Amino acid sequence: MEMKIRVAVKEDCHRLLELIHELAVYEKAPDEVTVSIEEFQEAGFGKNPVWKAFVAEENGIIQGFGLYYIRYSTWKGCRMYLEDLLVTEKMRGKGIGKLIFNRLIEEAIEMKFKGMTWQVLDWNEPAINFYKKYNSDFDGGWLNVALSEDQLKKLS
Repeated sequence: MEMKIRVAVKEDCHRLLELIHELAVYEKAPDEVTVSIEEFQEAGFGKNPVWKAFVAEENGIIQGFGLYYIRYSTWKGCRMYLEDLLVTEKMRGKGIGKLIFNRLIEEAIEMKFKGMTWQVLDWNEPAINFYKKYNSDFDGGWLNVALSEDQLKKLS
């Protein structure tokens, strides 16, 4: 297996969305992905890109990715927020996630981020065990809070 880790380009967006849908199915939320390909491409490669990704590619096929954006902490400064890390189901257990995660760590250091944060579902034992290998801190003291686009509109 010759796995290449590289920066995602605009032409990767269709495949990335396929993998995002795969992740949504795995996380038991298949109908929650509502972003259009146009919006996804614009957000990553438009005039003001807000995300960057690394892809794991084997023989021209993307088998996994890690997508992040910059989160600002008033206490710590700029931090990498890892939005998604996914390796296709058939390719899991081959060290691809480690290759992507290690590249993300390198990026955080190169960009002089003050740290890296992400979320993991409490039932996702394989992911939890993966992150424990990195001696990650798990913080159970915070609750996730959100307003949807519809909720925002109703409040205006």
